[in-house]
Amino acid sequence: MTSLIGMEPNTVEKPSVTMLGLGAMGTALARAWLAAGYPLTVWNRTPARAAALAPEGARVADSAAQAVAASTLVVICLLDDTSVDEVLAGVDVVGRDLVNLTTSTPAQARARAAGARRRGARYLDGGIMAVPPMIGAKEAGGYVFYSGSRELFDRHQETLGVPAGTTYVGEDAGFAALHDVALLSAMYGMFAGTAHAFALIRREDIDPAALAPLLADWLVAMIPAVHQTADQLRSGDYTTGVVSPLAMQVAGTPTFLRTAEQQGVSPELLGPYFDLMRRRLAEGGGEEDLTGVIDLLLR
Repeated sequence: MTSLIGMEPNTVEKPSVTMLGLGAMGTALARAWLAAGYPLTVWNRTPARAAALAPEGARVADSAAQAVAASTLVVICLLDDTSVDEVLAGVDVVGRDLVNLTTSTPAQARARAAGARRRGARYLDGGIMAVPPMIGAKEAGGYVFYSGSRELFDRHQETLGVPAGTTYVGEDAGFAALHDVALLSAMYGMFAGTAHAFALIRREDIDPAALAPLLADWLVAMIPAVHQTADQLRSGDYTTGVVSPLAMQVAGTPTFLRTAEQQGVSPELLGPYFDLMRRRLAEGGGEEDLTGVIDLLLR
């Protein structure tokens, strides 16, 4: 490993970047910057992961403090919020631009931004909408949500855009994490419905590979409902443009539950949603779309 102590400041045109954390995602980010010719300083709690990037041009720091001192732009991608606390404890971050890509909650991101300000640093939070193989491959469509200082985002957008696309979502530091979790929550809901669909045919003489394109096409056909829901939430009118009112849909739910029972499939993925539908109907939302269910989720 090469110590950074005594090294001359970087004089190349591209700004230097420090990368703290070299798990699968951190390593992918680091390699994207190296491939694009950015001077990169790396540090990881497992030194071997940092050393592995030295042959690719990375400068390996002996400590997190040394790595942070090497660049104004410091990108953090660690296991969790606690890890960020541990790594930055006692590190001088005055004058540094901290970009935290560690998965966190909105509240954690806001607290992290406030803490950075108290310590004399600037802060951006990020939510990565990609898996490691998508990093550095623009055609893959991966991107990162950013929130916090707009001025800071504008200053570093070109550099941050090297590994993946960038989408700024607001001055509130918690908004990147909120957008990240919102999209991933919808993804898991889709996965839950897909799991139930495949479970229904699991014991039948039906090839899952034959059902897959039908299922995928059906899910794509449902995408316009997302936009209609957004329009209804904005207007407050849940009855405009309704084709299948809630009352009609609730009337059909027993068929889904009986089919699951007959196929020997647990209804636990569908049951809670159907319960919410029935509650909304009982409150008088029979002519509405399914949008009213969202209001029942708010505590």
